[in-house]
Amino acid sequence: MEKVWLKSYPCGIPEEVDLDAYQSVTDVFEQAINSYGERPCFSNLGTTLTYNDMDRYTDQLASYLQNLPGMEKGDRVAVMMPNVLQNPISIFAALRAGFVVVNTNPLYTARELELQLSDSGAKAIIVMENFCHTLDEVIDRTSIQHVVTTQLGDLLHFPKSLIVNLVVKYVKKMVPEFSLPQRVTFKKALQLGSAQRHRAVSCSHDDLAFLQYTGGTTGVAKGAMLTHGNMVANMQQASAWLKNDIAEGKEVIITALPLYHIFSLTANCLTFMKVGALNYLITNPRDMPGFVKELQQLKFTAITGVNTLFNGLMNTPGFEQIDFSGLKLSLGGGMAVQQPVAERWQKLTNTPLLEAYGLTETSPAVCINPLTLREYNGSIGLPVPSSEVSVQDDKGNLLPQGETGELCVRGPQVMKGYWQRPEETARVLSDDGWLKTGDVAQMDEDGFFRIVDRLKDMILVSGFNVFPNEIETVIAGHEGVLEVGVIGVPDQSGGEIVKAVIVKKDPALDAAAITAHCRENLTAYKVPKLIEFRDELPKTNVGKILRRELRESQ
Repeated sequence: MEKVWLKSYPCGIPEEVDLDAYQSVTDVFEQAINSYGERPCFSNLGTTLTYNDMDRYTDQLASYLQNLPGMEKGDRVAVMMPNVLQNPISIFAALRAGFVVVNTNPLYTARELELQLSDSGAKAIIVMENFCHTLDEVIDRTSIQHVVTTQLGDLLHFPKSLIVNLVVKYVKKMVPEFSLPQRVTFKKALQLGSAQRHRAVSCSHDDLAFLQYTGGTTGVAKGAMLTHGNMVANMQQASAWLKNDIAEGKEVIITALPLYHIFSLTANCLTFMKVGALNYLITNPRDMPGFVKELQQLKFTAITGVNTLFNGLMNTPGFEQIDFSGLKLSLGGGMAVQQPVAERWQKLTNTPLLEAYGLTETSPAVCINPLTLREYNGSIGLPVPSSEVSVQDDKGNLLPQGETGELCVRGPQVMKGYWQRPEETARVLSDDGWLKTGDVAQMDEDGFFRIVDRLKDMILVSGFNVFPNEIETVIAGHEGVLEVGVIGVPDQSGGEIVKAVIVKKDPALDAAAITAHCRENLTAYKVPKLIEFRDELPKTNVGKILRRELRESQ
């Protein structure tokens, strides 16, 4: 009898993990403090905090938050800043105080911020001053009652802290004017909170830990309700995957994706913190020359990112001077890892670029490639422990190996539902616990899953289903291409034709060269009929190419 879903696999990883080892995310954090107190925990812009430092700062901020008027267990606290030391402090302080963290993209427009704050009902926000002008525009139309503001250099060593804050505000003029008369500074909040320890709050697996908003790439952003149980489960699942290759208290992981993104939050901040690692926070990974310069000064053991980030690093001068001798884990997620990028990464770093797959709704890990894998295999890997992953048709029937359908997952990391959106929840969560991912996939004979594409991105050409991922991978293999996005555009016949939007690496590249390359590697109906060159492609905050925006710009 053919398997129709996979639960176990032959790679030395347990089928099940201990879901009751920790009561909450706070429990994981506090046990890490007890185990690794004087070891470095987070580092940013030349300043490093130990686990004991994190204990002290989060205790002070938690105490301050708990004593704010009207704040009760379960209230939502928004955290709106890039990767700086204040970010993980704010997250763990809110959790220790018994609140729910609403991770908020600091690049939101006023409209987007108002929608998220209003939808979540957040009562408090901790925000970097650079983005306070956006909050100032909308705060009167939200439920925010308490505002804590911080500056980029607040936790750096003196005098660097003063210099950085002055340069950011007065030289680079990166802090637009704002009012917010009710605000309290981050440093003042720590001072006020230091008067007494925070009150320990007991949270169970059923209590909410995060309202994690989806990226909104498929419509209006929705808040995925991730419980302490969801997050603990995913940490345990990822830890089981890593345990044979990770040394407790000795790892250094590069955290370039923002902590307000679920991939970075769970994989880097939480899972690696659990084993006493040092998270090296990159504040502005879009500054590739600056990013490469920082990497040149470090000896790191792990790095996570999206395909565009790895591609951007390799195309930045100085990358070849980075010391990769300690690197043991390179993990790509958030979007498909393209074969040309993976192969070049392995050649330059002598480390395979492993692909993982997850969703905001699954905390996020669903599948990961085994660390024993030595080269790119085009798959998203195998299901993490204590999970079931299947391929289903549009009626919910389980499909056998090799057949293509919608990828579905069932396990303890699957969200409780969408915040205040029961109808949306019912659309993606079946009565028997399967979460519909919206991704088209298939499982091979060895149990590895492969994503074909997003259901909503599929292109219908003359009755044939065409998946942009395949075409993008082929085009990305051309040496003259830096980035590419593929979409379908309406055809006079009533169907669609394929269009490729390309950013050049070679200025001499033209459409004829792309067409010839595609004809060598693709069936005729998959070859793009339209080719457009642009200086850049629209992306999410973590670098995922937005096909929706490409379609809307036609």
